[in-house]
Parts: sequence; structure tokens; C-alpha cells
Amino acid sequence: MFRIIYSIAIRFFGFCICIASLFNEKAKQWMTGRKDQWEKININLAKQENAVWFHCSSLGEFEQGRPVIEEYKKHNPKAFIVLTFFSPSGYEIRKNYENADLILYLPLDIKKNVNKFLDLIKPKIVVFVKNEFWYNYLHQLWLRNIPLFLISANFREDNWFFKSYGRSFRKMLGFFSYIFVQNEQSLKILNRYNIENVTIAGDTRVDRVYQISKEVKENSVIEKFKNQKILIVAGSSWKQDEELLIKYINESGNNLKWIIAPHEIKKENILRIQKSITRPSVKYSTYKEKQDSNAEVLVIDNIGMLSSLYKYGDIAYIGGGFGKGIHNILEPATFGIPVIFGPNYKKFREACELRKQGGAMPVNDFSDLEKIFNELIYNDEVRQKAGNISKKYIKDNLGSAQLIVDKLLTN
Repeated sequence: MFRIIYSIAIRFFGFCICIASLFNEKAKQWMTGRKDQWEKININLAKQENAVWFHCSSLGEFEQGRPVIEEYKKHNPKAFIVLTFFSPSGYEIRKNYENADLILYLPLDIKKNVNKFLDLIKPKIVVFVKNEFWYNYLHQLWLRNIPLFLISANFREDNWFFKSYGRSFRKMLGFFSYIFVQNEQSLKILNRYNIENVTIAGDTRVDRVYQISKEVKENSVIEKFKNQKILIVAGSSWKQDEELLIKYINESGNNLKWIIAPHEIKKENILRIQKSITRPSVKYSTYKEKQDSNAEVLVIDNIGMLSSLYKYGDIAYIGGGFGKGIHNILEPATFGIPVIFGPNYKKFREACELRKQGGAMPVNDFSDLEKIFNELIYNDEVRQKAGNISKKYIKDNLGSAQLIVDKLLTN
């Protein structure tokens, strides 16, 4: 019964995407990106016998899988890496990723597609990243006795696997040859349901952000803008974050520098931010050292440079905590600076652990924000101590990718 319902639901999902593609750009990309894929696979995999398949849902999962892909390729350079994405937000940004030999959209999870896909790529090993569970793919890989790994997994008691109606879904976990989880809680939950092929490997993103921090190049614009003053970097901010931040900026002293890198960089949003700030501000794209020497706030109006900005920061504020959840706090932590974020952080292991250790501080309102900023800005010792805790957290959690690859290489 489960398979029948699942099959109907997947086909209905595909139909809905097809209809949505008529008026939704993301759905259109989802459809058009899958055209001519079979021919593409045939051409690229004609004589390959050493295919290793990595699957990521989207960009966030890719960043978790990336250190593993690169470490595996380093140890097994002859491997033909097939990388698939489910979402356009992953594929469209990483379709030219240099460490994969073939990058594709994942064909829809219907049995006909699954068998055709597996027959063509003939993977020696398969790695799914984080929270990707497609029944037909997992079941067929299990039936074919192909080693299947789940990495960077994170389970909570409220996951649908462990609900009263989740028994059929839970069977999918048994299809994995091995599961690498991020924390002890996940291990205990899986063990409780007699899933024993599990190891705590931590979060592979730690390896990735550490690697990025070592590759960051000097940025003369940011260096000149900072001008040896205390710099607070607000990364991936949303409107609710910005309202609190801007209130503090407008009321704070003039011996500080601020960078706001909003999540949304549309022209009207950048304009809204600048209009709300009463202190001298300038966009990154128009910054001129002499002309803007008095600027106290730099608004980033591009994508792709945020992680490198934290190198120059003394304090970081990470957005999203007043919405669905905080963005990446590991990027600033790797540079050894304290991290502040909104109240919606409890589903993020690294945020909970850093808060407990003293490297991160959540805020619920402006009063909290003001108190924490004042303490960190005007007390060098407190700021340095929190920053050192952040840096130590990163160093203590390195090595996840190597642990996983060591296991992959035995198969």
C-alpha cells in the first residue's frame, strides 16, 4: 500500500511542477534542466566503469557534501564523480563545479526512471547528503547491493520517521549501508530503532568553512573602509534583523564600522536599508576611498563575497533568526569572532553548542541586542574570549570529511 501511495504522490508532484513551470521560473528550470538528460548521461558515461554518485538536494547540502567529494577525489583521482541535484538553486549555481565529471538534475523518483538511471551510471558507491530520502532510488540501490551512504545526517524526535505513521518511511533508513550523523542525539535515536550502522562524524561544513578561511584573499576596499576600527559584519540579514541593527547603528557612537550584507540584494531592498540609516552609508559597488572616507556603514549589493568579509570583522550578526532559521554561523566562527543571531536557532546544533560554550549569543529583541553589542564592542576582553571560543569550536570539529572518506574507500 505504501509503495502505491508513494508512486501516486510522486507522479502528482511531477504533474504539479509541470503546471507550475508555466508561470514559475524555478519550476521552469526544474523542468527544462531535465530535458535531454538521458542523452547527456549516455554520452558521458559510455565507457566509464568507476562512477561514484553523490546526490544533494540543494546548495546547502552541496556545501556539506563538497569536502567529502574533494577529499575522495584526492584519494581516488580516477573516480568518475557524478553529482546530482534535486533543486535548481543547487544545480544552477554549481553546474560547472570543477571536481565533478558529470552534473545532473536527479530524474523524478519513479521506478522506470530509477532503473534507467542506475543502469546507465552503474555506480560503485552512492552518497546521499543530509536529508534526501527517495524511496525508489534507495530501494533499488539496496536490491542491487550497491554500497549506499548517508552523510551529515541529523535526526530529531519530531522527524516524521519516528511518528506513529512513520514506520513505512523508517524502512528507508535500513536501505543505507552506513549512516554518518552529526551528533550523539541522532545516534541515540537511530539506535533506539535498531539502526546500528551509524557513526558520529560531525558536520562536514566545518571542514569546508575552515578551508575557505585559508583561501580568502585580501580585500583592499574592506581594509580601507574598516580603517582599524571595530567592524561589525551583519551577514544574510532579513528585514526583521535589519530593523534592530539599524536602530542600534543610528543610536551608536561614531567610532564603529558596519557592514550589512542582506539576504535580498534587489535594488529596492538596498535602497530601503540605506534610507533607514541616518549615519553615512555607501554601497560596495560605488565605494570610493576618498569620496566615502566618512562612511560608517557599507551595504553589500552583490552575492558571493560574504564569507570573506568575516576575515575583517570583530563581531558577526547572522540573519534569519527572526524567520525560518539562522543562516551559516560557522563562516564567521572560523575567523575567531563572536556570533550574534535571533531566537530561532534551536534546530541548529552548532548554534546551540556555541551558545553553551560562550562563543555565540542569541537575542530576542532590541534590548537584548543593545546589551550584547555594548558588552562586546566596549569590552575587549569579553569580545576576545568569545572569539577564541568560536575559533576553538571550529578546530575541535575538523576532520569529519576524512573520517567519512576513510569508510568510503573501503568499499
